[in-house]
Amino acid sequence: MVRIKRVYEEASKEDGYRVLVDRLWPRGMKREQAKIDVWMKDVAPSDALRKTFHHDVMKWPDFEKKYRAELKKKEESLAQLKKLEKEHGTVTLLFGARDPEHNQAVLIAEALNKK
Repeated sequence: MVRIKRVYEEASKEDGYRVLVDRLWPRGMKREQAKIDVWMKDVAPSDALRKTFHHDVMKWPDFEKKYRAELKKKEESLAQLKKLEKEHGTVTLLFGARDPEHNQAVLIAEALNKK
């Protein structure tokens, strides 16, 4: 099972294996507080795409299209996430954005569920 959750929300047992999928460390978050099992920067959007999107919902359709194209080139990272899911049962993709519907974790989870 693949779940998504904002990294600022409290960790729970239901999260299973917690994976941060942001390129940047979450602002104001201490490593102990985050309770992250692994930080996978490589699966996150490129710096250029991240900066262009900057969490502007109006830019979501363009971001979504470009990030899906980037994800096709990140098969190794997606395979690693799929392996973690098999090993741990549940993998929670953690993101820092405020918007739970318009962020990279949503698209990563969708890609993983298609595999």
